[in-house]
Amino acid sequence: MIRRLISQVVESITVTVTTDADIPAREEALRLATAVLMIDVARADHIFEDTEFDRVLELVQTHFDLSPEQAAELINDADGKAEDLVSLHEFTQLLHHNLNEAEKARIVGLLWQIAYADGRLDKYEDSLVLKISDLLHVSRGRVMRLKDDARPAGR
Repeated sequence: MIRRLISQVVESITVTVTTDADIPAREEALRLATAVLMIDVARADHIFEDTEFDRVLELVQTHFDLSPEQAAELINDADGKAEDLVSLHEFTQLLHHNLNEAEKARIVGLLWQIAYADGRLDKYEDSLVLKISDLLHVSRGRVMRLKDDARPAGR
């Protein structure tokens, strides 16, 4: 009896049922988690410039194929979450468990683009992107290539 109970508990934890109704909620949660991380990187140097905001808005709009209004709404929601952010773990774990390696690398690439949005890379932005990439389990070699790709020409 105990073995059956343990089996049921394990099964209920490990089996996830994805219905058509779950897919939009999942996608919305992934978009919000990504946007929160983007906002956090933009704020890492304690200066959230207009160029950074514009870059975040542009990247969110193109990456998620959203209208300008939808992108602005997502950024506003993410900004509220990032304001109260205590730990990255909730957001990075959501992304880590729901995205493949290429998708996680794409997010790290977006974060580097945000970090370089104001034309320079601050040490706090650099540190935060490296921390997030570690939490997403993206290899350090790939992270460095993405960083180099995001670096503005001439730097």
